[in-house]
Amino acid sequence: MTTIQVKLQHEVKDLSLAPLGRQRIEWAGREMPVLRLIRERFAKEKPLTGLRLVACCHITTETANLALALQAGGAEAVLIASNPLSTQDDVAACLVADYGISVFAIKGEDNATYHRHVQIALDSKPNIIIDDGGDVVATLVKERPQQISELIGTTEETTTGIIRLRAMFKDGVLTFPAINVNDAQTKHFFDNRYGTGQSTLDGIIRATNILLAGKTVVIAGYGWCGKGTAMRARGMGANVIVTEVNPVAAIEAVMDGFRVMPMAKAAAEGDIFITVTGNKHVIRGEHFAVMKDGAIVCNSGHFDIEIDLVTLRSLSDEVTTVRPFAQKYHLKSGKSIVVLGEGRLINLAAAEGHPSAVMDMSFANQALACEYLVKNKGKLAPGLHSVPAEIDSEIARLKLTAMGIEIDSLTEEQIEYMNSWTSGT
Repeated sequence: MTTIQVKLQHEVKDLSLAPLGRQRIEWAGREMPVLRLIRERFAKEKPLTGLRLVACCHITTETANLALALQAGGAEAVLIASNPLSTQDDVAACLVADYGISVFAIKGEDNATYHRHVQIALDSKPNIIIDDGGDVVATLVKERPQQISELIGTTEETTTGIIRLRAMFKDGVLTFPAINVNDAQTKHFFDNRYGTGQSTLDGIIRATNILLAGKTVVIAGYGWCGKGTAMRARGMGANVIVTEVNPVAAIEAVMDGFRVMPMAKAAAEGDIFITVTGNKHVIRGEHFAVMKDGAIVCNSGHFDIEIDLVTLRSLSDEVTTVRPFAQKYHLKSGKSIVVLGEGRLINLAAAEGHPSAVMDMSFANQALACEYLVKNKGKLAPGLHSVPAEIDSEIARLKLTAMGIEIDSLTEEQIEYMNSWTSGT
């Protein structure tokens, strides 16, 4: 592929990284057959022609394949990073240099740069927003209400983002349709459970090179991300403790064979702590105070707010970098606590995020949700909408086909039985 003459707006680290990025994007694409099929259909049908689209996502090889599918569908896309440590600079360079997609993302960018990129993205006056955490949509509503009339809708694929959208609807400011990609079955059953589970431990091991077997791992939160992380940690030989605020989730963790207790008690027992709640300050000052010397703390839930790093810093005399993505906080009490990835998503800060095969289904949901918004422009009421069951089912069917797996179909007799109330047992 010949590198195009770059004249479009962009802000990436180094365009000369594009060849490496292209290789890695193509490698990820091998594991994303569903998105490839959607991209091929989009290229023929052009369902997104003329649309301005903003995507605030982790700029990874998998996101690149989503961007290429959207571009094939006719969309003019602007990509910005949803996390300062998740950007893969070679991927960002390739999207600009080889595919002519506007990208504003640099690994390690500060908060001011991130917020500036949000404003740049909104300057494009998007018709559709693909959001990861709700920042772009919230900024649009708070600071640019005059642009809402140009918005067809938004899609959101994080638990935190969905919580924010529900709060916006409750406050009467969500005046456009939003598709809840996060709760699609082919998203959270697989992305959250298998993707987060594997990639979180991958990030921890890359950052520390520690042996998990025999360690006590405390997992805060037993949603789908927590379930996957707990399952994988146990599979590596760890002793797993779960902390929860939801009694139903807590009893499920107990039934799954995990110890459950408050963080105040778990803090004294854990060797490694992983937050996956999507909430704020799950691990706080009182927890740091009772942790073991050398305890390792990381986050795989949302942004860098789940761990109260401001308080941890106030409790410390010094902070030193002991390995890439590992900082040791030397507490005034004489103990130390190691924080991985600056409290940001460890699976993206120190590793490469979810495996491509899992993101294949998540991003297939994103692509088809955008198409659904366009096809139903003006028909969907303001508020949060589920991904239609037929889209979920079609993604699962395509994935099975790509894996060479066949399943049964209902017989006519079975269909009649399932739809009748007159037939007894």
